[in-house]
Amino acid sequence: MSDGPRWFEQAPPQPKPGPRVQKTDGPQLWAKCPNCKALLYKEDLDGNLRVCGRCGHHLRLSAVERIESLVDPGSYVRHDVGIRPQDPLQFVDSAPYGKRLKATQDKTGEPDAYHAGSATIDGIPVQIGSFDFGFMGGSMGSVVGELITRQIERGIELRQPVIIISASGGARMQEGVLSLMQMAKTSAALARLRDEVHQPYISVLTHPTTGGVAASFSMLGDVILAEPEALIGFAGPRVIEQTIGETLPEGFQTSEYLLDHGMVDRIVPRSELRATISRCLSLLARPA
Repeated sequence: MSDGPRWFEQAPPQPKPGPRVQKTDGPQLWAKCPNCKALLYKEDLDGNLRVCGRCGHHLRLSAVERIESLVDPGSYVRHDVGIRPQDPLQFVDSAPYGKRLKATQDKTGEPDAYHAGSATIDGIPVQIGSFDFGFMGGSMGSVVGELITRQIERGIELRQPVIIISASGGARMQEGVLSLMQMAKTSAALARLRDEVHQPYISVLTHPTTGGVAASFSMLGDVILAEPEALIGFAGPRVIEQTIGETLPEGFQTSEYLLDHGMVDRIVPRSELRATISRCLSLLARPA
């Protein structure tokens, strides 16, 4: 018998190194509903304005998607694209604010968390804008406040209604008091829209609308519409419970709770929002 190594004692042959194959991300064909966990065909979901066909849950839309779902096709013209945020406080938490901004701008391709422009809805000229929650949670810094104020001022100058779609975590903490100032600045501009040209302001509240945004212009609409089951309030339920030491009512700070307590005028499913806004404009907008 040979004294050499038996076949079962030998190490398996090692594959020869070859060129590394880069993993590529193919098109995403499916999405999971965060509410009912149903697997949804993405093309069907997008065609339904990102509303789950099983349970009716409203998934998040980008600012552009929200605006384009409401206005007449091809009518939207974006304004003030060149305004970009700065870092006057040189704020640093776990990362410098300037680096956070740069990383988010590179990821989203957007300068900040708000789109604003001119459009028509069923032929009625409007000044319309929307938050983009994908940009730092839709937080409101000095640029967002400036964009909203300019949008309202165009409404005053052109004597046109103003529509703001809110989807925000509130004031941007990295800008401190400069962010908080935007609450007063935007609210003062809305007062001028009402008193000087008597044009309507329609506020649309989506999930979430919180913090300084909820405590200022988003709740000042002549008509306040909300999407179903949106979280709307100043502080989160957990913070409130810890502060007051009590358990909050079921459904507290949802659209439905606010409707029951007279804080919003109507809850409107996304599929009906354009028609509802059009009816409001036809009743409330004054000829320029």
